[in-house]
Amino acid sequence: MLTRLRIKGFKSLWDVDVHFGPFTCIAGPNAVGKSNLFDAIQFLSHLASDTFLNAALSVRAQSDLTGNARDLFHRWKDQYEKRIFMSAEMIIPCEGKDGLGQTATASITFVRYELELEFSESSGTSGLGMIRLISEILEPIPKGNAAKLLRFPHNATKWRNCVVVGKGRRVPFISTDLQNGEIELHQERGGQPRRFKSESLPRTVLSTVNAMESPTSLLVKREMESWRLLQLEPSALRHPDNFLTPPGLDANGAHLPATLFALSHQYGADRNIYEHVAGRLSSLINDVISITIDKDDRRQLLVLQLLNRDGTLHEARSLSDGTLRFLALATMAEDPAALGVICMEEPENGIQPSRIPAILNLLEAIACDPQEPPGEDNPLRQVIINTHSPSVVKQINEDCLLIASTEQHLVGGQRFDATAFKWLSNTWRQSIEPSARPVAKGKLLSYLVTAAPSEKPQAGKSDNVKRRVIDRPEIRQLALEVEV
Repeated sequence: MLTRLRIKGFKSLWDVDVHFGPFTCIAGPNAVGKSNLFDAIQFLSHLASDTFLNAALSVRAQSDLTGNARDLFHRWKDQYEKRIFMSAEMIIPCEGKDGLGQTATASITFVRYELELEFSESSGTSGLGMIRLISEILEPIPKGNAAKLLRFPHNATKWRNCVVVGKGRRVPFISTDLQNGEIELHQERGGQPRRFKSESLPRTVLSTVNAMESPTSLLVKREMESWRLLQLEPSALRHPDNFLTPPGLDANGAHLPATLFALSHQYGADRNIYEHVAGRLSSLINDVISITIDKDDRRQLLVLQLLNRDGTLHEARSLSDGTLRFLALATMAEDPAALGVICMEEPENGIQPSRIPAILNLLEAIACDPQEPPGEDNPLRQVIINTHSPSVVKQINEDCLLIASTEQHLVGGQRFDATAFKWLSNTWRQSIEPSARPVAKGKLLSYLVTAAPSEKPQAGKSDNVKRRVIDRPEIRQLALEVEV
């Protein structure tokens, strides 16, 4: 779970510091930099398992043949920032496995990972340039600091004390000796640290760790690898699976039938997965009776089917794009193995405006409930979405909203625009930086021009009272002024 992300020099993110809760909605107009935050998260995720160059090329707009790693570095006019700095604070799972199946147990589950990267021109013919590692640090965050750093509403006894565990440690897991230009990997079971010359490294040290020497670092690596951008494609969602397809939704939504089928057999009658998914879908489509997976023995295929009230059986290939996306999310909500950070752009696409509360309720259900104990029915899972829809902004829980905009900066006599993220006043992020300015009311005007759906979101898992943005008195007054 990603709780804080600081970025300097990445694309339009010249200098941002974003705090996340289990569910976060980032709103803003097109081309303001919302997607660049997702790109930064994906870049970090790929750096945990791949080379610098491949990680850079995995970021959107860099993957074609004309891409250049330098395009990841902040640019104004014809100048580029020389370095990128990234710092991620996260809660990691207590246990996991490495690529050889060895079990790793974390010595502490609240950590901070920092990277500083530099771009250098390539001397070869590729023209892509090189990314060089300047600094890499992985350090524990003392359990005693958790209350100060985790400001989003949560239950300390039921949730925080269960996910933030481990003994104190003074030595970092990975450190940097800038004087000698070395990255040091400190073994958790004692012994001298392993040292690597930073200038010759093609990848992060974190990407090389194993469960035997560095169990906590391995679990950080696994956590970061689980951060993904969910881009549900109808063609992938409509496709049946064969009997040997392993369960687990891909980022594009592929393997929905295999995942649903596996979950139904895993829980059996104790937890009717098909019934749960159909129940969630009924909040979007009123005439849904049931969801099933047809096991076609002749073709060796698993086919998703939906039965409506008039007795018509529909296969996935005949369902609408919005229905299929909703089905994929409903399945993810039932899957305890779907962990990590899930980023999603404009989840309201293909959804009727009056049904937007249903999709928001579902997305919040996917995210962990910090008021309840973690477990199979409340996995450590996080959802971050972005949108420019007024209907979404009005219906979102006020504590979950960030507004993205551009702000002008003056550095070295040069003026340039960069992305900024602001929050609403009197929400939990305000307590982190009491002197910082919340979002200006004028920035919310563009989200008040469409009538809000009459249906209100339902209470969350813990039935806490949550206030929508449109229910704030000053926002209601502003909306009335706009209408007049």
